[in-house]
Amino acid sequence: MPRQVPLEKTRNIGIMAHIDAGKTTTTERILFYTGITHKMGEVHEGTAVMDWMEQEQERGITITSAATTCIWNGCRINIIDTPGHVDFTVEVERSLRVLDGAIAILGAVEGVEPQTEAVWRQADKYRVPRMVFVNKMDRIGADYETCIKQLRSKVHANPIPIQWPIGSEDNFQGVVDLIQQKAFIWREETLGAKFEVEDIPASLVDVARQRREEMIESLGEADDHILEKYVRGEDISVEEMQAAIRRATISLKAVPVLCGSAFKNKGVQTLLEAVVAYLPSPVDIPPIEGVNPTNEEEKVVRPASDDEPFSALVFKIMTDPFVGQLAFMRVYSGSLKSGDSVYNPRRDRRERIGRLLKMHANKREEISEVFAGDIAAAVGLKSVSTGDTVCDESAPVVFEAMEFPAPVISVAIEPKTKADQEKLSGSLGKLMQEDPTFHVHTDPDTGETLISGMGELHLEILVDRLMREFKVSANVGRPQVAYRETIGKASEAEGKYVRQTGGRGQYGHVVLHIEPLRHPDPAAIAELTKKKSTNRFDADLQLLFLDQIVSGVVPKEYIPAVYNGVREAMEGGVLAGYEMTGIQASLTDGSYHEVDSSEIAFKIAGSMGFKEAARRARPILLEPVMKVEVVVPEEYMGDVLGDLNSRRGRVEGMERRGSTQIIRSTVPLAEMFGYATDLRSRTQGRASYSMHFARYEPAPASISEEVVARVQGRTVGK
Repeated sequence: MPRQVPLEKTRNIGIMAHIDAGKTTTTERILFYTGITHKMGEVHEGTAVMDWMEQEQERGITITSAATTCIWNGCRINIIDTPGHVDFTVEVERSLRVLDGAIAILGAVEGVEPQTEAVWRQADKYRVPRMVFVNKMDRIGADYETCIKQLRSKVHANPIPIQWPIGSEDNFQGVVDLIQQKAFIWREETLGAKFEVEDIPASLVDVARQRREEMIESLGEADDHILEKYVRGEDISVEEMQAAIRRATISLKAVPVLCGSAFKNKGVQTLLEAVVAYLPSPVDIPPIEGVNPTNEEEKVVRPASDDEPFSALVFKIMTDPFVGQLAFMRVYSGSLKSGDSVYNPRRDRRERIGRLLKMHANKREEISEVFAGDIAAAVGLKSVSTGDTVCDESAPVVFEAMEFPAPVISVAIEPKTKADQEKLSGSLGKLMQEDPTFHVHTDPDTGETLISGMGELHLEILVDRLMREFKVSANVGRPQVAYRETIGKASEAEGKYVRQTGGRGQYGHVVLHIEPLRHPDPAAIAELTKKKSTNRFDADLQLLFLDQIVSGVVPKEYIPAVYNGVREAMEGGVLAGYEMTGIQASLTDGSYHEVDSSEIAFKIAGSMGFKEAARRARPILLEPVMKVEVVVPEEYMGDVLGDLNSRRGRVEGMERRGSTQIIRSTVPLAEMFGYATDLRSRTQGRASYSMHFARYEPAPASISEEVVARVQGRTVGK
């Protein structure tokens, strides 16, 4: 089957924002106006197409990234609608990794919110060109200009408003197109399907002219061609302006800003026009780079072309009750037919594709072939994980894998019946495969099964899915905080493992020097690991291991085993058994036995030496600290501030917005359990808050002692 839409007419975009900014409603309107749906779905009614999970329909929030595709003006637009809730940040991360462009949606009243800042940073990380849609212009308190100012001050963007609202709040009727100097008015009776192109209302003519002038000035800062014409006082045509906005957007020098009200069906078609006009196709962005799996020094470039060898990145795994495991992938180069085989370099395995599917939320359309630039799901890939590259075996390549944040909260889970027990581990395994921020492990001291995730809501949803999708009933304990441990000073210790039990014995002896590693410099670490192959850096544990052995007192072949022993010891700290982080460990001395030494002996010696050194290095308990933003009516300010102080919160700033105050603070996660209920009762349900992970900080001595005593008590009582 030949390609239906040219590659340059393909747009792979994401829709991202803070919770409740109107992402899913905007996507639903896009589907309606592009003819994919014939009835508008509503989030508040639980009928949104993109929110297809039962929990999403009940809660009115988006949990997974739903993928869909539509056609507008001859362009294929592949859209991923991502969650705004911080607990589901992994969905945003993995979507942005494979997208070419994004629409950031702001609420016209709320403006730039904490999760907007978080997703903006994620988009910066992957250098994703984006535009902004200021939604909910019909709401009381809507303020387009403040939103534009906040884009400058809070996310350091260069916003270029290409539209200006006509009216606001109840009187919001449409927008002025500042490029064409025309008014677009939506009439209620056509459900927004049609809009009238009219002259700019007399009351807005001067404003529109001034805003157009400002737009050209901003554009001149990002585009030399426009700047030259502007300085010379020459006329700039509509086509020249659109081309300049496109160049500035794709090069990340500017962000076009549009406005509307998706719920009231205003501004969606002009948003689609802007997606086609200003966001890049796969050929407009630099070709993706990877490495040769057999020689990681060798860079491999894959231009977006059907004629190149096949390569794709698996960005999501999903379990489907009807077809089994679905692997969502972004095709970067080449083409692939159902029935073809692909190669997974990470696992060194070849697998055959069963079927290829174009996804539309949770509905699917079977297709026979995918091409460069496509986003599709494959059935039949059993051994792939999120972040894996699949490619043509004759031209192997590995793209940069994805990084995911570590979980910050754990709960104990136990099956209710014997039948549930048998199904529990398999079901948890499937959920883990789908969600890289969901971890399952067994507490070595208590034997409890612990599940860990990004927040209370995250774990609540996953336990709910266990019951609904996998028919497993389980009891869940109280939330536990994922503390970490580190060290406060340098120390040294030796680890010696000697066993003689008839025949060949075991002998391993090492001396380790350890010290805190606070802010590792990536360039310096890269240099150290390049200089000596036995120097290693573990980014997850923030462990830098240095081989400082001279004269071969520990043979080179045993040094990786020492590193593995140190790494294993860090996974269960010396204070309360929590994972350790931020340590430089240097192997400085040791000895070996010609006959009895082995890898396992040196691994055990490395582990023993590290644990002893860590005990001497003033171990410190670290606790996760969250950024918390509370939006509260004036009259409840005192009460809410007092409550935050009682939770060991530190207020970092306050800002008035209309009749409400915004309190920005940092609060330890341990103090935030049950906060939603408490805040509701204190403010009669009129306040709201958002929270996301900020950093780990040393816990106060009293908290540290309490946590250590609790862990030791659990171990003793086992």
